[in-house]
Amino acid sequence: MIKKPTFEKISPNFGSSVLVMQHTKKIKNKNSAFWHFHPEIELVYVDKGKGKRHIGNHLSYFNNSQLILIGSNLPHNGFADRLTTRGTETIVQFKPDFLGENFFKIPEMNAIELLLEKAKKGLLYRPETKEVVGPKIQHLIDLKGFERISLLLEILNDLAKAEDYTLLNVDGFSFETEAQDSAKIDMIFKHINTNFQRPIPLDEIADKVSMTVPAFCRYFKKATGKTFTKLVNEYRVVHATKLLSESQSSITDICFECGFNNFSHFNKLFNEITGKSASKYRSEIKHLIKQG
Repeated sequence: MIKKPTFEKISPNFGSSVLVMQHTKKIKNKNSAFWHFHPEIELVYVDKGKGKRHIGNHLSYFNNSQLILIGSNLPHNGFADRLTTRGTETIVQFKPDFLGENFFKIPEMNAIELLLEKAKKGLLYRPETKEVVGPKIQHLIDLKGFERISLLLEILNDLAKAEDYTLLNVDGFSFETEAQDSAKIDMIFKHINTNFQRPIPLDEIADKVSMTVPAFCRYFKKATGKTFTKLVNEYRVVHATKLLSESQSSITDICFECGFNNFSHFNKLFNEITGKSASKYRSEIKHLIKQG
């Protein structure tokens, strides 16, 4: 049973139109650690930590730091599985019209308006921008009133001018839907997250949300843009990338630990999804970690 609604209601502090939160350790059962969406734009900066990015149709792990801008109604999970020593996660949330309905439509705000539209696909920024903008985001927690709004606009302008970013949810989706529909999607994703290391028959997941198999397949493809099998396999490959970077297990053992029962099938899918073999991925990630 789902206890929390998947439409998240965000309430800034009294007298403020922007919500700024900062975590210095992983919070158990944190409210954002479920599949949810909201009309507010969300800016997330993790300076030292590890976690999974699940934004729309995009799945990947990060190991160290990240800076992400998430647009309105783009479904996502919480991000930081673990904050390392002295690590912080700073989250900024604000409505697209928090400065008035037409503020971002004036000529001077054109670049930021385009940024907020692009953010509906999810933007991941690389180190050059992260190093400049990250500390500014952390500083927002110390400011109030005009100073906070002024710095937030400066941050958005920096992000609008930056070119070192990746679109995460290129062929994905955002929700313009009822909370009950999204609760159904949340239940499906929670079941995948808990059970992807074993076979999940279609009749099992369809029964979970009280649907026939054909109706479930149509519903899932329309909601996510992917078949159920494809998304489960992506979960498995994403988990494999985590194990390849963090464990000493053999690639064969990792294949079976992630729910695959055929090594050649695992290799084929890993290559399709990541663009490289599992062995090449492991050697590259180990090299990157040593450099970091």
